[in-house]
Amino acid sequence: MGLMWRLIVPVAVVCASCGQPEIRTAHEAELAASPAAESPSSSSAPRIVFLGDSLTAGYGLAKDESVPALIQKRLKDAGYPYEVVNAGVSGDTSAGGLNRLEWSLAGDVKVLVIELGANDGLRGLPVAGLKQNLTEIITRAQARNIKVILTGMEAPPNFGPAYTSEFRGVYRQLAKEHDVVFVPFYLDGVAGIPNLNIADGIHPNAEGSRIVEKTIWAALEPLLTKRTADRKNPGR
Repeated sequence: MGLMWRLIVPVAVVCASCGQPEIRTAHEAELAASPAAESPSSSSAPRIVFLGDSLTAGYGLAKDESVPALIQKRLKDAGYPYEVVNAGVSGDTSAGGLNRLEWSLAGDVKVLVIELGANDGLRGLPVAGLKQNLTEIITRAQARNIKVILTGMEAPPNFGPAYTSEFRGVYRQLAKEHDVVFVPFYLDGVAGIPNLNIADGIHPNAEGSRIVEKTIWAALEPLLTKRTADRKNPGR
């Protein structure tokens, strides 16, 4: 984990010193040019929506190597009748995720996986804003009886230990306050390990993505209804 954030620090310092969020580093501009979130299909199948940034979008990966795509394959193989929607937008902050929420929750959404905050921490945005945005996303989803999985993120250390600690604490506080399924760190077992990330040292490669997928699956599967095959063969 430490190596990951040492790699991020130079970019974060540039963002902080410019004082203008609309001015992007070359890395952020590259992310912004990535494909936008998937448009929800017209399928009537129950949905699992991944609301996130480039880590969800699958930056640097083939489409079928992103975490949502891997989850979709696992669901199909296991006989779960869900459609996965990848609502990840590279470079997005928690505020951006909130702005896209209504569009992202179109259809019969059963589970919302929230992976947001990495860009808030990268830019040193106020932790209070992060908490407010995530709170709004969680409460709106729960008002629709959508189950929520909240994934935690770490802030780079260049904004000081107080900021880092407060940032980390937001996710734990919200998970407890709103009684949601909590994954403490989205990149657990991947961050800071060079052979599990693409050349930028920040985003998981195909192997790293598979590790993240296993982490998310462990949190997700208990929330799913029984497999179609199990309902047809209750005696199994």
